[in-house]
Amino acid sequence: MTSYLIGLVGTGIGPSASPALHEREADELGLRYLYRLLDLDVLGRPVADVLAAARLAGFDGLNVTHPAKQAVVPHLDELSPEAAALGAVNTVVFRQGRAIGHNTDATGFARSLSRGLPDVRMDDVVLLGAGGAGAAVAHALLSLGTGRLTVHDVDGARSAHLAAALDRRFGPGRAVTGDLTALERADGLVHATPTGMAAHPGSPVPAELLHEDLWVADIVYRPLETALLAAARARGCRVLHGGGMVVLQAAESFRLFTGADPDPGRMLRHFDALEGEAARAA
Repeated sequence: MTSYLIGLVGTGIGPSASPALHEREADELGLRYLYRLLDLDVLGRPVADVLAAARLAGFDGLNVTHPAKQAVVPHLDELSPEAAALGAVNTVVFRQGRAIGHNTDATGFARSLSRGLPDVRMDDVVLLGAGGAGAAVAHALLSLGTGRLTVHDVDGARSAHLAAALDRRFGPGRAVTGDLTALERADGLVHATPTGMAAHPGSPVPAELLHEDLWVADIVYRPLETALLAAARARGCRVLHGGGMVVLQAAESFRLFTGADPDPGRMLRHFDALEGEAARAA
């Protein structure tokens, strides 16, 4: 039986669904697949050291999450075209002694949005968060036809850097920096920061800025109903949780790691079952 050793690198990753999500799909495909959490806080080591150790230990690949999606890039041997364009990596494949960075977040988000909110207006969208996940979401939104994307981050320099990169790829004026007052005229809001996770509770947006003509998507998936989504739902907004994105990006990562074709629909069912198990255990 073919075997794989995979890891997840990031901080606060204890609640992650990724190990069970990948391992259950591997079982369905008859693969021996071990998925381990490599928490940077627990290990007390920088991402470069963890990457080097995983390579020496014989890992076949790594998923990378907050806060390492951009920090890992300088330590890789090669980037896929998508990862190079995004400047962020969420999947590292080890092949013949080389560490190759990929990004499956953009396609994962695009497919989740098209599946979960297929008919929403996207002329004017606000993106909250300009880190690695935010960069992937931004590329997905502009590729899907968003006319004007307002990027907001607590780090203004990071917002400006992402907006400039998007302008170079998609054309002048498609992406601008701004603040949350842009929500007054926006069609949609996408939240791409850790706020709302169990380790980072709360909502990043004052409820009074949300309005019923706005759709709201959150990339956080633990919990599925974040404080932001609860507030948005209460204001009459259509909402999309982060579960679809995490599953659909995982399916593409699985394909990169193994060369096997996972079943995204089955993986979505795995995720629903995992969420049910987590709810019963709470």
